[in-house]
This record gives sequence, C-alpha cells and structure tokens, in this order.
Amino acid sequence: MEKTDYELVQNCVQGNSEAFEELLNRYKNLVYSVILRMVNDLDDANDLAQEVFIKTYKNLNKYSPEFKFSTWIIKIATNTVIDFRRKKKPDSIDIDQMVYEPADTDTPEASYVQNEGKRALSTAIEKLPDMYKVPIVLYHIEDMTYQEISYVLGISLSKVKNRIFRGRKILKDIIVSERGELA
Repeated sequence: MEKTDYELVQNCVQGNSEAFEELLNRYKNLVYSVILRMVNDLDDANDLAQEVFIKTYKNLNKYSPEFKFSTWIIKIATNTVIDFRRKKKPDSIDIDQMVYEPADTDTPEASYVQNEGKRALSTAIEKLPDMYKVPIVLYHIEDMTYQEISYVLGISLSKVKNRIFRGRKILKDIIVSERGELA
C-alpha cells in the first residue's frame, strides 16, 4: 500500500532519505512546470526547482497535514520565484521558448492561428505585474483552486478572486491594444 504524503514527511523527519526521494518523484514535475511557467527560462527553472526541494527538505518539520502537500510545496515554489524575480530584473524573453507546440493534425493555417493566439497570450501574461501574473498562472495553467492560491500566496480569498478578475481584464486590454497596433 502506498504511503500518504504525510507519512512520507514523517519518515523524512525521522531520517529516512528514501521517503524524501519518493516525495521528490511525486512532485518534481509539478514544481518544475509551475516554476517554468513563471520564469520562462529552462536554466533558471532547473536552478529554482533544486532550490525549492532544498528548502522543502529543510522545512519538512513545519509541514502541517491540514493542507495538501502539493499546495504546501507550490507555496514554497511560488515564494522562491517571487524572491528570484525581485533580485533579477526581467530580461527579454525569446517567445519561441515560451510556446509548447503539441503534435497537430490540423491544417497549417489553423495551427498557425492557434500558435499566434498562444504567443499573444504568453506575451500578455509576461507583461502582467507579479501580483496578477502569479494568481493567473496558478489558477488557469496549474488548475489550483482559489483556496489553494489563497494559502500559497498568503492572501485572503477575496484578494485572490480580485487579482484574477483584474488580471484577466489587464490581459484583455493588453491583447486588444497589441492587435490594434498590428492593424
């Protein structure tokens, strides 16, 4: 029978390194994908993911089972990215690195239109201030609930809803203004 996350955490705290390896295997893809979507750089995402797991290991004794382990570790990841972004001013980003193209069976024209839409959205998300970008990414891309985002960011539920609402409005304004410039 597979152990729960909380049982693995307890085993880690008692010195079982194999238990931490199991936690790492369960959550490495989630942590990496959240970080990558927030920083849009493979090298930075790798470095930050390693930093997150080091912080997680050092703070396992602070984990509370009232929250899902995935929510707790994403909170650590989000805070690590926010600290990283504060220290580093954003560089220019190669848009091609941000777009992940699935295998397509559509026509080349449909595929082009879809990719242009993704690029426009990725570019617009990148322009959002962190206070709106982080909740948007966590909600729409990582499928976290408002409650989980509230916990991860340490803000009230109403602030989460407000920031997602305002972030969507800003995204819409950015996309509309960019399309207007192209016309």
